Amino acid sequence: MKLGFSNEKYVELQSEKILERINLFDNKLYLEFGGKLFDDLHASRVLPGFEPDAKVKLLQKLKDKAEIIVIINAADIERKKMRADYGITYDMDVLRLIDNLRGMDIYVSSIVISQYSGQPSADIFYKKLTMRGEKVYYFNNVKGYPNDVDTIVSDEGYGANPFIETTRPLVVVTAPGPGSGKLAACLSQLYHEHKRNVKAGYAKFETFPIWNLPLKHPVNLAYEAATADLKDVNIIDPYHLDAYAVTTVNYNRDVEAFPLVKRILSKITGQDDLYKSPTDMGVNMAGYSITDDEAVRNAAKQEIVRRWYKACCDYKNGIGDIQTAHRIEGLMREVGITIEDRPVVKAAKEKQALRGVPALAIEMPDGKIVTGRHGDNISAAAAAIINALKHLSEIKDSIHLISPMVLEPIMKMKSTVLSSSGNKLNLEESLIALSMCAATNPMVSAVLTRLSDLKGLEAHSTVMLSPADEAVFRNLGINVTCEPEFESKNLYIR
Repeated sequence: MKLGFSNEKYVELQSEKILERINLFDNKLYLEFGGKLFDDLHASRVLPGFEPDAKVKLLQKLKDKAEIIVIINAADIERKKMRADYGITYDMDVLRLIDNLRGMDIYVSSIVISQYSGQPSADIFYKKLTMRGEKVYYFNNVKGYPNDVDTIVSDEGYGANPFIETTRPLVVVTAPGPGSGKLAACLSQLYHEHKRNVKAGYAKFETFPIWNLPLKHPVNLAYEAATADLKDVNIIDPYHLDAYAVTTVNYNRDVEAFPLVKRILSKITGQDDLYKSPTDMGVNMAGYSITDDEAVRNAAKQEIVRRWYKACCDYKNGIGDIQTAHRIEGLMREVGITIEDRPVVKAAKEKQALRGVPALAIEMPDGKIVTGRHGDNISAAAAAIINALKHLSEIKDSIHLISPMVLEPIMKMKSTVLSSSGNKLNLEESLIALSMCAATNPMVSAVLTRLSDLKGLEAHSTVMLSPADEAVFRNLGINVTCEPEFESKNLYIR
């Protein structure tokens, strides 16, 4: 994929902007961090050149000034809400997030369980963390919210939440997903700080939509596609246009909430004109780091198609509604793209039509498309990955990389000892088999060194992949889409 974004420039500009915002206040800024800190795969797909851990690199640059508060909604713990891209619950993602941040020497000071109302699972999570020596706080629903500002900004409202002692100028408030209560936590802290005569400030860091790109720019429309299930839409920020006669882009929920947030901030700080628009509250500099507009436009268009396929598969699996897919279909029409503009789709379908079995296609860096199909012993996903590695290593298709001496005992183990219903090696099992062969075959060992070269490639399957195969594609960094078709009539898939 052609690069269109400078990660180095982004980290530099973004850190300068945040430091500038800290200096506007009493050397204390609560920064609401939207999106994902780690593994921001959406941003890396629509802004080729954006590194998935760019935000963490930003925090590393500011680590001497920053500390992290991690928020999780008690209701999300209770209902075991999942992070779809990693298949783990939000509470487990909080633990993963904290470990990763500390592993990079970034200070995580505390955890907040927000919107707490006695949920048993939240209590278990609280005890689990406190037993490990973590500072954990319960935040309740704010009394008077959203209409009674006088009660909200009082000891009965934000004042009823405990005050979290912080020690650094920049307090980053982050969470595993949306609806966590980040804003309420920031404003609660702001209330307590001002009661203590600390003139702290608030700002928001949200990558999308990119405020200084046009409303209908494909990058911003790709954000609409990503949040189509939430019915988010991008709109012109009317407050910014009225205050400065400058057109900027924001999303509907931030614009709708701005009058209330402005009133609350005004009552807490005593400043009526702290921010004149939702755009004013933001510190995002991603738009200034785009180096090739055409490249990011093309990447964003591909992302919209990928989101359409995901919405269709979610609907087929009973975890989404068809209206989400219809909304994304409308966005595809707006940017003038169809599924035919994703070359791997046609190649996979042609392979299936030719062989009559599920197939998968991968577009290689040189533009060639390699395919794989269900075989006697391995799945289409495994066959396609092996063929892609052969192509990168310039090995003939006729050469078998997995030795029968390795394959046969694995198949026997699956069927007789493990009583596996699958009669083929899935992708993970095939890669393990390749690794075993690499111990005695230098050619296979050399092939496996090319696995990292698969990162960023595009792939398409004619059937929905199993969760196990999806996980491997995700770990390899391959952008895979699937037809909304089941591989078999079996109800249990693993």
